[in-house]
Amino acid sequence: MTPPPSPPAPTGRDHEPDDRIVDIDLSDEMSDSFLEYAYSVIYQRALPDARDGLKPVQRRILYQMAQMGLLPERGHVKSARVVGEVMGKLHPHGDSAIYDALVRLAQPFTMRVPFVDGHGNFGSPDDGPAAARYTEARLREEAVQMVGEIDEDVVDFVPNYDNQLTQPSVLPAAIPALLVNGASGIAVGMATNMAPHNLGEVINAARHLIDHPDASTEELMGFVPGPDLPGGGIIVGTEGIAEAYQVGRGSFKTRARVSIEQVGPRSQGLVVTELPYLVGPERVIEKIKDGVINKKIQGISDVNDLTDRQHGLRLVITVKSGFDPQLVLQALYRLTPLEESFSINNVALVEGQPRTMGLRELLQVYIDHRISVTTRRSTFRLGKKRDRLHLVEGLLIAIVDIDEVIHVIRSSDDSAAAKATLQSVFDLTEIQAEYILELRLRRLTKFSRIELETERDELVADIEALEALLADPQAIRDLVGHELGETSRRFDSPRRTEIRSAEDEPVPTPKATRTPTSLERQDAPCVLILTATGLAARIDGDEFTTPRARLSHDALLAQWRTSTRSPVGVVLSDGQVITVEPGEFPALSAEKITPKDGVDLAGFVGADKGVRVLGAFPLGEKAPVIALGTRQGVVKRVELAALPQKTSQHLISLKPDDQVVGVGMVADEDWLCFITDDAQLLRFPAQAVRPQGPSAGGMTGISLSEGHEVISFHTAYSEDAQVVTISSSSSALSGVGPGRAKVTALQAFPPKGRATKGVRAHAFLKGEDILTSAAVAMKPLALSAGGRAVELPEPTDKRDGSGSVLPATVGHVGNAPGLD
Repeated sequence: MTPPPSPPAPTGRDHEPDDRIVDIDLSDEMSDSFLEYAYSVIYQRALPDARDGLKPVQRRILYQMAQMGLLPERGHVKSARVVGEVMGKLHPHGDSAIYDALVRLAQPFTMRVPFVDGHGNFGSPDDGPAAARYTEARLREEAVQMVGEIDEDVVDFVPNYDNQLTQPSVLPAAIPALLVNGASGIAVGMATNMAPHNLGEVINAARHLIDHPDASTEELMGFVPGPDLPGGGIIVGTEGIAEAYQVGRGSFKTRARVSIEQVGPRSQGLVVTELPYLVGPERVIEKIKDGVINKKIQGISDVNDLTDRQHGLRLVITVKSGFDPQLVLQALYRLTPLEESFSINNVALVEGQPRTMGLRELLQVYIDHRISVTTRRSTFRLGKKRDRLHLVEGLLIAIVDIDEVIHVIRSSDDSAAAKATLQSVFDLTEIQAEYILELRLRRLTKFSRIELETERDELVADIEALEALLADPQAIRDLVGHELGETSRRFDSPRRTEIRSAEDEPVPTPKATRTPTSLERQDAPCVLILTATGLAARIDGDEFTTPRARLSHDALLAQWRTSTRSPVGVVLSDGQVITVEPGEFPALSAEKITPKDGVDLAGFVGADKGVRVLGAFPLGEKAPVIALGTRQGVVKRVELAALPQKTSQHLISLKPDDQVVGVGMVADEDWLCFITDDAQLLRFPAQAVRPQGPSAGGMTGISLSEGHEVISFHTAYSEDAQVVTISSSSSALSGVGPGRAKVTALQAFPPKGRATKGVRAHAFLKGEDILTSAAVAMKPLALSAGGRAVELPEPTDKRDGSGSVLPATVGHVGNAPGLD
C-alpha cells in the first residue's frame, strides 16, 4: 500500500498577507449586521404600512394576482401557481411564508373582510390548511378595490429584488384595511397587534373626520365603539378600548356567546355559538377536559362539538344536575379560552417610520393617502384627456380640408416629408401630424367629424371639471368621502361582536370561595307550577300571589311554594315517580307566564312514548300523602315521606293494560272521586283507603260495568268543588263535534262506600253514549287542544242533566291559576 504524499514544505510566500482579507472588530460587525437584519424585518416583513394596512408579502400577493387576471369573474387557479409567481417575481423568500400569507387573506375567521376567495381547505382556528397544490384561489371584489386604479399613476412603483420588474410601494386601498382587518406581527424590538373592526363603522368615522378635521377621539368613538371580531363573541368593558383609541395601546376582554338551554331530558347545558377571536372549539374542549381531570372545573358531565356548515359553531357543554349553569359558566370563563384578553398595540409604518397611533391618527393617515391617490388619479386623467383633446383638435383641422391633406400625403416622398408639410400647411404639432398619418382614411368621413366634435365637447367639459377639482382641496376631500360612502354601501355588513359594559356582567366568585360546592345551585325560595298541558316552570321568590298570576291558555295541575334544591316527585301515568329539583326548570317572571316559557315535563324526565305527567309533589320528611286512581278502578294511598331516596321508582304495581289516570294530595278528611266513561261518579272518604307501600297493588276503588273504564280520578278538599263532565259518541271520530258539557257542584253527588258503582253524573242524549272528559276542580278551566280557553256552561243543580253544547272541542280541563 502506497503511503499518502507528504504536504509541501512552507515557503515564505505562504506567510505573506492577503490583500482581500480585512480585519473587522467582531462587536462592530455584529452590531451592523444585527441592525441590517432588524431593519429588514421591520420594514420588509413584520409591520404593515398604515396607508393600505398590508405587509409587503400581502401587498405583493394581491398585486400579482391582479396582474395574473385572477378577478372574481374568472375561475380559480392553483394556489401553488400564485405562490410561484409571487416568489419568482416579487418576494424573495420561501414559498411557505407566501402561502401562509395567502391563506390568512382567505380565512373569514381571521380577516373581517377577506381579500382572497379560497376554494378548498384553507384551515380552521384549530387546524392548518391543505397544501398549496390542493387549494385554489382568486381575488374577491374587496381585493379589486384595494388594487383598482393602480394603472393611473396613483402610487409610486419601486424595483423588485433583482431590478428586473417594478412593484407598487403601496396599494391605492379604497378600503381602510388596517383598521378593518387588523394586523399582527413580531419585529425586532417591537411588535404590532391590531384588532379587526366593522367596515361601515370605520368608513363612517373616516367620513366624519373628513368633514370635521378637528374631531376628537371621543367623537370618532361614537362611530367606532370598539373592535368587530370576525367570529363574533362579546367584548366586556370599554375602558381598555378607549385607552387604545387614545394612545395606541390597551386591552379588552372577549367572551364566547353562550346560552343556557335544555340539552337533554333532565339536563341543562351551555351552548356556545360564538368564540373569542382565533379560538377554536377543539382548544376549548381540550382545556375543559384538562380542568375536569385536574378537578379544577366541577359540574360538567359532557362536551360535544356539533358544529357543521349549515348551522355554524355549536359547542354543547352539559351541566350536571344540581349545579348552577351560570356559576359553571363563570368558572369556564375564568379557566378556559371561553374568555380571552386581546392586547392592542397599534404599530404601523408611517412614511417609512414605525409609529404607535390611536384611532384618530390611523384614520388621518388613511385619509391623507386617499387624498393623495385621488389627486394623482385626477392629475393622470387630466393629462390623458388633454392629450386626447389635442389629437381630436388636430383631426378636426384636417377634416376641414381633407382633399388637401390627401394631396400633401400623396405628393410627399416619405412619411417624414409628409409630416413636415402637414405641420407647416395646417399649423399642426408634430404629435397631431403623426397621429393623422397613422389614421385610416375611413376615419376621416363626415360622420366621424360629428363624433369628433361630440368627443371634443365632452373632453372640454371633463377637463374643466378635473381642473376645478384639482384647484379645490375641499372638493377632493368631498370626493374621497363620497367614494368611501359608495364602498361602505357595497361591502358593509352588520356588526358581529356585541359590546357590553363591565357593570352589566355578574361579579365573579372571589378566589377564597372558589370551591366545587360554590358552583352548585343555591337553595332559594320559588313557586313551582305544573300545567294541565304538561309544562313545568318555576318563579323565583315567594311573592307569587293570585292577582299577579296570569297563566295564559293553560290550567294548573299543581302549584306550591318550595325552594330550588327541594326534591320534587313527578308522577307518571305508568305509576313511576321521578325525582327532580325545581331549580332545573326554567325561571319565569311572575308578571306574565305563558306555556311556551315552560319545559315539557314528560320529555324532561324521559317518560316513554304515550306516558303522561299526572302531577308533581314535594318529597322529603314533610312530603304529603297522595292517592292514585287507575283506569281499571284501583285506588291506592302512598306516604311519600316514607319513600327511599331514588331517582325513579314505582308507586303502584299495575295490572296488565292498566294505567294511572289521576293523582292528588289527600288527608283523611278529604274525598276521593272516580268518574267513568259511562257517566258514573263515585265519591268516598279518603280514610276508607289505608296507606300502602310502593310495591303494593292498591285496592278496589270503584266497581266498573263490563266494557267500561275510569276516565278521571281526583281528590276533593271541599264539597264546594265542581264536577265537569263532557259527553259525546263513541262512534264519532276524535275531535269531531265539541260535545255537551255540564258543570255541577260536588255536593250534589251523594257519597257512597268504596268499591261501589257510584251514581249517574250525566244524562246521555240521542247519539251520545260516553264521557270523553271529566274533572273535579275548585275553579274549572277548559282548554282546547290548541290551548285556547273554552267557555263552560253555568253550573246546574241537576247531577244527571244532559248539559249544553260546547262552542269548541275541549282538550284539557283543570284548575284556573292562582294560589289559595
